[in-house]
Amino acid sequence: MADRDTLPLPLEVRTRLAELELELSEGDITQKGYEKKRSKLIGAFLPQAPGKGMDPSVPHERRTPVTPGSSSRYHRRRSSGSRDERYRSDVHTEAVQAALAKQKERGKMAVPMPSKRRSLVVQSSMDAYTPPGEEHIGLQDTSSGSEGEGSMQGEGTPTSSQSSINMENWISRAIHGSTTSSTTSSSSTQSGGSGAASRLADVMGQTHLENHSAPPDVTSYTTDSIQVERPQGSTTTSRSTPKYGNAELMETGDGVPVGGRVSAKIQQLVNTLKRPKRPPLREFFVDDFEELLEVQQPDPNQPKAEGAQMLAMRGEQLGVVTNWPLSLEAALQRWGTISPKAPCLTTMDTNGKPLYILTYGKLWTRSIKVAYNVLHKLGSKQEPMLRPGDRVALVFPNNDPAAFMVAFYGCLLAEVVPVPIEVPLTRKDAGSQQIGFLLGSCGVTVALTSDACHKGLPKSPTGEIPQFKGWPKLLWFVTESKHLSKPPRDWFPHIKDANNETAYIEYKTCKDGSVLGVTVMRIALLTHCQALTQSCGYTEAETIVNVLDFKKDVGLWHGILTSVMNMMHVISIPYSLMKVNPLSWIQKVCQYKAKVACVKSRDMHWALVAHRDQRDINLSSLRMLVVADGANPWSISSCDAFLNVFQSKGLKPEVICPCASSPEALTVAIRRPTDDSNQPPGRGVLSMQGLSHGVIRVDSEEKLSVLTLQDVGTVMPGALMCVVKPDGVPQLCKTDEIGELCVGSIATGTSYYGLSGMTKNTFEVFPMNSVGALISEYPFTRTGLLGFVGPGGLCFIAGKMDGLMVVGGRRHNADDIVATALAVEPMKFVYRGRIAVFSISVLHDERIVVVAEQRPDSTEEDSFQWMSRVLQAIDGIHQVGVYCLALVPSNTLPKTPLGGIHLSESKQLFLEGSLHPCNVLMCPHTCVTNLPKPRQKQPEIGPASVMVGNLVSGKRIAQASGRDLGQMEDNDQARKFLFLSEVLQWRAQTTPDHVLYTLLNCRGTIASSLTCVQLHKRAEKIATMLAERGHLQDGDHVALVYPPGIDLIAAFYGCLYAGCVPITVRPPHPQNIATTLPTVKMIVEVSRSACMMTTAVICKLLRSKEASAAVDVRSWPPVLDTDDLPKKKPPLLYKPSNPDTLAYLDFSVSTTGMLAGVKMSHTATSAFCRSIKLQCELYPSREVAICLDPYCGLGFVLWCLCSVYSGHQSILIPPSELEVNPALWLLAVSQYKVRDTFCSYSVMELCTKGLGLQTDSLKSRGLDLSRVRTCVVVAEERPRIALTQSFSKLFKDLGLHPRAVSTSFGCRVNLAICLQPHRLGKLADQGTSGPDPTTVYVDMRALRHDRVRLVERGSPHSLPLMESGKILPGVRIIIANPETKGPLGDSHLGEIWVCSGHNASGYFTVYGDEALQSDHFTSRLSFGDTQTIWARTGYLGFLRRTELTDASGERHDALYVVGALDEAMELRGMRYHPIDIETSVIRTHKSITECAVFTWTNLLVVVVELDGSEQEALDLVPLVTNVVLEEHYLIVGVVVVVDIGVIPINSRGEKQRMHLRDGFLADQLDPIYVAYNM
Repeated sequence: MADRDTLPLPLEVRTRLAELELELSEGDITQKGYEKKRSKLIGAFLPQAPGKGMDPSVPHERRTPVTPGSSSRYHRRRSSGSRDERYRSDVHTEAVQAALAKQKERGKMAVPMPSKRRSLVVQSSMDAYTPPGEEHIGLQDTSSGSEGEGSMQGEGTPTSSQSSINMENWISRAIHGSTTSSTTSSSSTQSGGSGAASRLADVMGQTHLENHSAPPDVTSYTTDSIQVERPQGSTTTSRSTPKYGNAELMETGDGVPVGGRVSAKIQQLVNTLKRPKRPPLREFFVDDFEELLEVQQPDPNQPKAEGAQMLAMRGEQLGVVTNWPLSLEAALQRWGTISPKAPCLTTMDTNGKPLYILTYGKLWTRSIKVAYNVLHKLGSKQEPMLRPGDRVALVFPNNDPAAFMVAFYGCLLAEVVPVPIEVPLTRKDAGSQQIGFLLGSCGVTVALTSDACHKGLPKSPTGEIPQFKGWPKLLWFVTESKHLSKPPRDWFPHIKDANNETAYIEYKTCKDGSVLGVTVMRIALLTHCQALTQSCGYTEAETIVNVLDFKKDVGLWHGILTSVMNMMHVISIPYSLMKVNPLSWIQKVCQYKAKVACVKSRDMHWALVAHRDQRDINLSSLRMLVVADGANPWSISSCDAFLNVFQSKGLKPEVICPCASSPEALTVAIRRPTDDSNQPPGRGVLSMQGLSHGVIRVDSEEKLSVLTLQDVGTVMPGALMCVVKPDGVPQLCKTDEIGELCVGSIATGTSYYGLSGMTKNTFEVFPMNSVGALISEYPFTRTGLLGFVGPGGLCFIAGKMDGLMVVGGRRHNADDIVATALAVEPMKFVYRGRIAVFSISVLHDERIVVVAEQRPDSTEEDSFQWMSRVLQAIDGIHQVGVYCLALVPSNTLPKTPLGGIHLSESKQLFLEGSLHPCNVLMCPHTCVTNLPKPRQKQPEIGPASVMVGNLVSGKRIAQASGRDLGQMEDNDQARKFLFLSEVLQWRAQTTPDHVLYTLLNCRGTIASSLTCVQLHKRAEKIATMLAERGHLQDGDHVALVYPPGIDLIAAFYGCLYAGCVPITVRPPHPQNIATTLPTVKMIVEVSRSACMMTTAVICKLLRSKEASAAVDVRSWPPVLDTDDLPKKKPPLLYKPSNPDTLAYLDFSVSTTGMLAGVKMSHTATSAFCRSIKLQCELYPSREVAICLDPYCGLGFVLWCLCSVYSGHQSILIPPSELEVNPALWLLAVSQYKVRDTFCSYSVMELCTKGLGLQTDSLKSRGLDLSRVRTCVVVAEERPRIALTQSFSKLFKDLGLHPRAVSTSFGCRVNLAICLQPHRLGKLADQGTSGPDPTTVYVDMRALRHDRVRLVERGSPHSLPLMESGKILPGVRIIIANPETKGPLGDSHLGEIWVCSGHNASGYFTVYGDEALQSDHFTSRLSFGDTQTIWARTGYLGFLRRTELTDASGERHDALYVVGALDEAMELRGMRYHPIDIETSVIRTHKSITECAVFTWTNLLVVVVELDGSEQEALDLVPLVTNVVLEEHYLIVGVVVVVDIGVIPINSRGEKQRMHLRDGFLADQLDPIYVAYNM
C-alpha cells in the first residue's frame, strides 16, 4: 500500500479505533480489553511490523491454549438473553467468524438496503445503533458488568476476553497467510470445545489463504487446488481488512440513506448480481416446446461412500432378573402393598420447597380409585361411557406430576388407553387444532384433568369449557381424590401380565404440523422399562431428579414408568421453577444426594450461567446424568462446558450420559454410566461438506465446516440396530454413510393410531443388504434419526429426518443452520435465540427460509447488517444459499406449549403471507440455479422452405380477411359521396328532423340532442367563425378541446365545412391541471394546431392561475369559444378536391408513454364508416348506445362519424358520468331497448365492481338486458377475458346473453381491425351471421419462445385467450415474423400486419421520423407475396382456423391478440408479456389489488398496490418472488409495495407502465417498501 508512508493510519483502522473508543465510553468493553484491541490494531503499522514481503514460514507467536480447567471462561454475566442454548458452541462461533472473515477476503456482496416508508420504521433508541462499518470479530467481552436480568434468559456466549483475543489473533493469522501450525491442540483433549477451537485455528492457518475473486465452486475442491493457490495468500498481508459491505461501493451501497436515489441502489444490485454464481450451471435441455428446468446432475467430484456394508448391531442380552414384575401394574401393586410409606414422587413449588410427597401407598390407592370411577361413574350402568380399550385424554399442567401419575396409572389399571396432551391455553393455540384431530381420530370422548387445571381452562360466559378448534366434544373429568367415590370393597382391578394390548398413546408433531399418535403396547412398555433398568443400572429406592416433561419421551420413561418398576424416588422440577431458579435441579441433586438426573442440554447451560452464586455444590453423589437431547449434535458444547465447570464440584466425567430417543422407537441408544474413567467418550469431528452428501469424512478440506458429534452410547439391551438409506428402499448403508437408524426390538411403538399406510412405512420396515436379501425376519422401526454406528458399536446422531432439507441434491440439517445463524455477531441480535429454519418448495427444489425474532431495540441498520452476515456465514459454512431471511418483532412467532417455536405454524404463516415480518431479504439470484437455459434464437424459415401454394414449412400461411367490400351489394346511399361533409349535407336535406345524437346526463335524462339539420346548421356557423375570427386557410389544423358531448361533434363537422383538419383533444381535468394540461399542450404543439376551439368554461380554465403554473400560457395558439357563434351562415361550404387529402388527425398516448398522431384521409374515413356499417348492420332505424371516450381510435369514430354516415341514432353516455352513477349505461341500454352497445374496459370494470351487489335492486327497477345482441368492448390490447367473463356472469340474471359480450381490436395504424357482433340464434330480428367467439388455451411457456401450443383447459401453465372479434369487411391480415418479415404459418406467434382501405396513411410527427413511418405503414414481406403493402400493427398475435363457418359457408378465421411488441419484455432470451406476470402476482395474496411490472437494466421490477395495513407490505415480497419463479421461471429483482392508486392508468383503462417506471426511478412513488432481491 503506497499510502502507508504518507498517511499515519488508513481510514478503516481509524474508524475501528473510533468505534473502540465509543465502546469503552459506553462501558461495552473493559480498559484492558480496549488496550489489547487498540495495540493490536495499531501494531501492524508500528515500525517493527514485518514488511509486505514477509516470509510465510516465520511463525507468529504461539497461541496460548485455553485449558479445560479455566472456569473463568464461564464466569460471565448472565447476558441479557440472546441465544438459544441448544445451539451454543464456541467452536462453531469461531468457525462462523472465520467464514465471515474469509468471505471478506473474497470481496463483498454489496446488498442494497431496502427502502421503507418512515411509518414502517419503528423509531428505536440510538443506544442500540451499531455504526455501519463495525464488524465484531472478537466475541463479546467479559466485562460488561453483571447487569444480569435474573430471569432465565441467560443464554449468552460464555467466552472470556482471553479467548476472544486469541480468536482475533488466529483469524488475522488466517487472513494474513501464516502457514505455521500451532500444536496446542494436544493440551486440550478433554474439553472438546476449546480443543477443537485450537485445532480449527491450525486448520485456518493452513487452509484459508485463497483470495478468490468469486466464491469457489466448493463441489469440486481438491487438495492440489489449495496448494496452487497458496502463494497468492501471502500477498494479502498488507491488505487491511475492508469494512463490512463492499468497500468500494460503500458510499452508494450500505451508506445510502433510506430516501436515496433508487437508481443508485438498482445499479448496485445489478453490479452485485453480475458476480459469478456459486454452482456452475450444467447443460440444459430445450425440448421442442418445453423449456426443461435444469436437473442438478451429481457432481463427479463429490465424496462417495467407500466403506464396506454395515452389519446390524446387536445390543447385549436383556437379562431378566427373577424378581422383575410381570407388568407395570403388578410392580405398582407390589410396592403399594409392601412399602406403602416409600416416597414415589416429590413435587416442588416455585420457591423450590417440596410441595407434596406422593408415596407408593397413596399412588396405589388413588390409582385404583381413578380406575373405578373412570369405568363405573361415567355414563349409566347399562351404557358406561368408557370400556377397557377406549382412549382417554390426559390434560395436566407441567407443574402437577403427581396428579398426572395417578391418572396415568389409573388408566393402566382400568385398561383404558391414556393419551397425554398439552393443556390448551386459548381457543387457538399454535398446533392445538392438530391435537384435536388426533383426539378425534382416537375417538376420545373423556378428558381427565386436575382441579386447578380445570379451573384455568378458558370458559364461556355460561361457565362451560368451549369446544377448542378442531377438537371433538369432550367430557372433562377431574381426578382429585375428593371428587371421586370410593370403590366398593369387592371391586379390584384386574392385573394381568403385560400383553399385546395398547398401554398408552404418545403424541408426536410431524414436520408439516400434523399430530400423530404412537401406540405403545403393554409388553413394549414393560420391556422398555427393563431395558432402561439394565442399561442405567437402576436399583430399588434410588433417588432421581427429573427436569424433563413427564408427559412424554425420556421424562415419561424414566420419571413415571421405570421409576415405579424399581420403586425409585423421583424429585420432579417444574419448568416454572427452572425459570425462576436455573440452579434448582443441581441444588436438589445435592440436597437429596440423588444418584441420577434427567436433563436437557439447556438445563446444563442455564446452570452454567447461574452457578457462580453458589458455594456448596457437591455433585459427587451423581452416578448418571441423562442428557435427553444428547443426540442433538449441538448439545456437545453444553456437556463439555458443564463438565469443565463442575468437575471441581465432584462431577465425574463418566457420569454424563447422552441418549437418543424418538417417539416411534422409544430409547434408541444410551451411554452407560461406567466406572472406568480411562475410556474416553467417542467424538467425531465430521466435515459438513461430506455430511451434505450423506458421507462421513472425519477430516475435511473446508476446515470451517465441521460438525462435532458425541456418541450416544450403544444399542439398547435386547435390540438390533441398523442404518438404512433415508429415502427409497430400506437398504443398509455402508460404514461411512449417514442414514436413518432403525431398531428391531420389542420395546418400540407399534403403530401410528388409525394410519395403517404410514405405520407400514415406519414400524414395519424390513432392511435389505446390497443383494436384496432381508437381514432379519422381524420388522424394524424407523427412528427418524440420522446417523451412523461408529467404532466399538457407538451410535452417533447427526440430525433428525424432520429437520432434513434437500437443496440441489445436498442434505442440510435445519438445526445446523440455526446454530450458524445464532453464532453470527452480534449474537444478542436474535431475541432469546428464537429462530426458525424450514424449507419451502419453489420451482422443483427445496429453498431454505430463515425466520428470526429480532430484539426490540434493533435499528434498521443493525438488522440489515446482521442479515447480510448471516447469509455470508451460511454460505461460507454450509455452501448453501438462503432463499429468504425474514425478521419478525420479538415474541410474534407462534409458540409450542413449552415456549419453543412452532415450526410448521410459522411456515404456514410465511406461505400464506400473514407472518408480518419487519425485515425481509430474499436471495433468489444466489439460490435458484435450476432455471431453464436462456434461449438462443433459432434462424427463421428462409425463402427456400416456402412450398408451393400458401404453405410455410408444411403449414398453411397465417392469413385471413373480412368480407370483400366490392362484392357486397347494399342500398347504401351514402356510398355515392366521397366525403363525410357531403353525407351530412345530404341527410340535412332528405331527413332534416331525424335525430342522430342523444346525450345523457348522470341522472339518465336527455341533456341535449341533435337532428341532421341542427347539426348541419351548427357546423355552418362554426365554419363561419373559423373563417372570420380564426382567419384560417384550407388545410389548417384545429385542436378541439371539448368534454364528451354534442359540441365536439358540431365542431368536428364545422372544421370539415371550413376545410380545416380537426384534432380532438381530451380537456384538462380541473382537479388535476398540473398533470393533465401539459399533455393538452403537447398535442396542440405536436399537431401544429393553428387555433383551438373550446367551450367558455374550458377557456377560463386555460387562462387560470393553476394553468399558468403548469405550462407557459402565452404560447397557446388563438382560442375560439364556440359558445357564442356568429348568426350568419358561410358564403360557400368547402369541398375538398382530392379524397386522399387529410380528413382529421387522431392523437393518442400509447401505454409506453409515446404520443403518436396518425393521419386519416377522406377516403380512409369513408371506407372505415362503411366497413363498420356493414359489419354492425347499421341503418337509420337503429339505436346504438355508446359509452366511450370520444378522443381517439374507434371511440372517436363511433361517437362522431358513424351516425352521420349510417343515419342511426347514437345514444351518447360520457364515461365520466358513471363515476357518479355506475348503473347509468346499463339503465340507458335497457330503457332505450338498445341492441348494440359499445363500451371500454374501464366502464365494464366500473359496472362489475360498482354494481356487483346491486343486481337484485336493479332487477326490481326493471333493468332488462335481454334485447342486447352485441356489447362490444373497444380496446387496443389482448382481450381481458377474466373481466368480460365476470361481467357476463354478473349480468346474466338481468337477461344479458353470455355470448353478447365481445371485444374489438384496433391500433395506431388501423383504428379497427376486428369488431364482432355475434350471431345469437334467431332473435326477434334476424341478427348478423357471425359465428360464436371462441376461447383457446395456450401454453404460456411456448408463448415465451414465440410459439403457440394449444393445450386443454386447466392444464398447467395454460393461458386462456379470447378471439378479438370478427375481421371487418375489406380488411386483410397476415402474421409475419417481426425480425425477418417473413410470413408465418397457421398458429404461429408473430406480428399482426394489416392491409385495408381504412388504414391510416402515416404518422403525423413534428420530427418527421420517416424511416419509422414507412416501416410501419408501408411494409412488404421478405418472401412469398412481396407485392402487397401492409401496415404493421406492433402487436403479436396468431391466426387460427376454427371449425365454425359463417353465413356464406366460409371457414371463420379467428385472430388472437397476445400483446404489444413494445410492451413485451425480453428476459433470458424469452419474450414475456407484463399482463401474464401481473395476473399471477395479483392472485398470490388477497391484499394485492393491482400490479404492474417493467424491466430496468435487465432486472424485473414488480410494483404491487397494497390494500391493507402497511404491516402486510413485507409479507408480499416472498409471495411475489415465489409465484413469478414458479409460473414464469423469472427472478424478480425489485419488489415495490405502494398505496392503492399509485399505478397510473389511462382513459382506456390501460396501465402506463413506463410512466410508473420513470416515477420509480425518479423516486416519486413514495413506496411503502422497496425490496431488492439478491
